[in-house]
Amino acid sequence: MNDAEMTAKIEKGDGFIAALDQSGGSTPKALKGYGVEEGAWSSEEEMFGLIHQMRSRIITSPAFSGDKVIGAILFERTMDGDIDGKPVPDVLKARGVVPFIKIDKGLEAEENGVQLMKPMPELDALLTRARGLGVFGTKERSVINLANREGIAAVVRQQFEVARQVLAAGLVPIIEPEVNIKSTERAAADRILLDEILQALDVLPGDDRVMLKLSIPAEAGLFDPLVDHPRVLRVVALSGGFSRPEACAELAKNRGMIASFSRALLEDLRHGMSDEEFDRALGTAIDEIHQASTVKQAA
Repeated sequence: MNDAEMTAKIEKGDGFIAALDQSGGSTPKALKGYGVEEGAWSSEEEMFGLIHQMRSRIITSPAFSGDKVIGAILFERTMDGDIDGKPVPDVLKARGVVPFIKIDKGLEAEENGVQLMKPMPELDALLTRARGLGVFGTKERSVINLANREGIAAVVRQQFEVARQVLAAGLVPIIEPEVNIKSTERAAADRILLDEILQALDVLPGDDRVMLKLSIPAEAGLFDPLVDHPRVLRVVALSGGFSRPEACAELAKNRGMIASFSRALLEDLRHGMSDEEFDRALGTAIDEIHQASTVKQAA
């Protein structure tokens, strides 16, 4: 797929984006969910080798194809790796899946009810490498815990600064200001976030377009103005700690939002499964998430 084909697939494709981007801090938890306990590796390299095997098994499964999975977000090491001797982004594109790369380096301590992204001093080099490997876009995550307008404005400002750097490198940013779904101020935070994003979109230069990865709003349909905004290529939803049935039920209430789930996609997969069991479990998850992304219900 060339850039134009990938853009069309992300903008119009009937499907969802798989989040396969667990990084160093979250890898042990992801492996444990997969049935691999922490004592199974003796070094960081072995740990990353195990998570790469898991991701490779997912990507090469017959259930994982561009018919229902239109994109996949990768961890940096996965992007730089290979499957059967071929670069992972090439393997994805051959299956009709558009590759993205997680670029943030984790979160700062909470201030004003939010956690900003840590500095990314080597971002330009990473973007150049990603572009050279045929990656389409990036994903960068912040967290919002409270309905603090000053904090939320700082999150959106930082996100759009990074987005402009990504766009300048020829990639499409997925801006991810995650609202904590356990927050007692979730609904109010959603509304402030909507306001701040709309203001930031309206001053984007030229004809630049971004993507948004948002927590499913407490009020169904709240993000419709973002879905319809001409500067937004696609709005995708994170599962945010919901189980897959919960996440799918909530997502289905929101027009135009498609999934970009991680835990909700992977929660039934286990290392000890036969290939047949693994493919069946992954296929069931993909079918359920695809349904919630493409068939909407009244809130």
